[in-house]
Amino acid sequence: MPSASPCAFIIFGASGDLAKRKLIPAIYELMREKLLDEHFVLVGFSRSAMSDEAYRAECREAVFKFARTKPVEEAVWKKIESGTYYVQGDYGSADAHAKLADKLASLDREKGTEGNRLFYLSTPPNTFEPIITCLGEKHKPAKDSKNWQRIIIEKPFGRDLASARSLNKLLHSYFAEEQVFRIDHYLGKETVQNLLVMRFANSIFEPIWNYRFIEHVQITVSETLGVGTRGGYYDKSGAMRDMIQNHLFQLLALVAMEPPAALDSVSIRDEKVKVYKSIRPIHPERADEFAIRGQYGPGEAAGQKTRGYRAEKDVPPNSRTETFVALKLYIDNWRWSGRPFYLRTGKFLEKKLSEIVIRFRSPPQALFQNQCSALVYPNDLIIRVQPEEGVSWRLNGKVPGGQLNIKPVALDFLYNTTFHVEAPEAYERLIHDALIGDQTLFIRGDEAEAAWTVIDPIEQGWTASQTEPQEYAPGTWGPKRAMDMMERDGRRWLHSSDSAEPIVACSL
Repeated sequence: MPSASPCAFIIFGASGDLAKRKLIPAIYELMREKLLDEHFVLVGFSRSAMSDEAYRAECREAVFKFARTKPVEEAVWKKIESGTYYVQGDYGSADAHAKLADKLASLDREKGTEGNRLFYLSTPPNTFEPIITCLGEKHKPAKDSKNWQRIIIEKPFGRDLASARSLNKLLHSYFAEEQVFRIDHYLGKETVQNLLVMRFANSIFEPIWNYRFIEHVQITVSETLGVGTRGGYYDKSGAMRDMIQNHLFQLLALVAMEPPAALDSVSIRDEKVKVYKSIRPIHPERADEFAIRGQYGPGEAAGQKTRGYRAEKDVPPNSRTETFVALKLYIDNWRWSGRPFYLRTGKFLEKKLSEIVIRFRSPPQALFQNQCSALVYPNDLIIRVQPEEGVSWRLNGKVPGGQLNIKPVALDFLYNTTFHVEAPEAYERLIHDALIGDQTLFIRGDEAEAAWTVIDPIEQGWTASQTEPQEYAPGTWGPKRAMDMMERDGRRWLHSSDSAEPIVACSL
């Protein structure tokens, strides 16, 4: 991997949880792997009053607590520490940004950062507009400058199509699209990146990756904890905006996209946009039929007790915000004609996992069905994003013995046991890509807008609907309506944590 050029990395929201848990440790790992230039500086910007020394102490604590590789190498940390600084101010303050600009100019002279800037907005969405405006007004490089400036924006990219367009318009007032990096950390996960390799570097998959051989696709991203202290933020978002529109839609696009013309950011993202534009619209009056909402009720799971979502801190007692969504979509193109995609996400569910299940169609000739006591199970390809990254292919095999007994068996590939290395954290890869200007694993502006065109009619239907989100018990797989939706289609939810399928006894 190429080393980044000299630059200043500026984190807005420097004292926040994301910066401490993910961003600062990622910088340490990149420095440890010699992927950062010697002339690299880290500048934290936040409202909290703090000295350079106090901020360095916070960063040190974050690295020693959350770094992926242990023990932390003191010499590597010292390199980062010597180039770490802090600026205090309000995010939309022109004076604070003028102070930041002066600091960066002095670092260009003292540390050799050459005027290159990577701004990271690790802040709430309501701060995006003032920060972007100040960046455009106070940090604009000279027209003849050869230096680069880039901006990374955390999700959510708007809360609907109109706000996403407004945000893109604001960004493009000051930055070219090539300078904008809309981050979704799922795209930095090894298994998600491996989807492209698995599909397009193995000739076995491409001929069968279509409606003729695949019966349906399921994508599940489940969490075992509730909203915790984030009730105020979460209630304005909900599972649909918080998870479906970004994380699950990115997985959907990589599974469903056509082969790109090349492995570059333009070609890959072009194909992802085509997927979103091919999704069959869900009319608002049918939203409750194709999009099931749930809310967790009182109970206990994963060692956490709750009085229910509506009793969480900063959540209105009559809130209709969903903590669970099950969605049924159709992609109306040649490859996927008539094949449903089921998406599911929620909080306080039975297990924490993120995975994709590709269920293949049963063989056209039911060779064993007349002799067997039950249906022989179809084949499944399971792509595990977390917790154990890998791929599992479930096939049918004969149980040893004199009788003809059939049992599903798994061919498993796990990253950590196959390559004997720990996969890097997603933020390590994504920050490095932004530093070298590679946008492949980031979301393009029209891509974000295309995803919202699918979500908006559902949200409108829910707003007009009299149907309340169905309550479900913590530690379960969600509301009964989500199960009913699958059962009406003659299917059930699948995941790799299922207990082993029973043996099917057959007579010769």
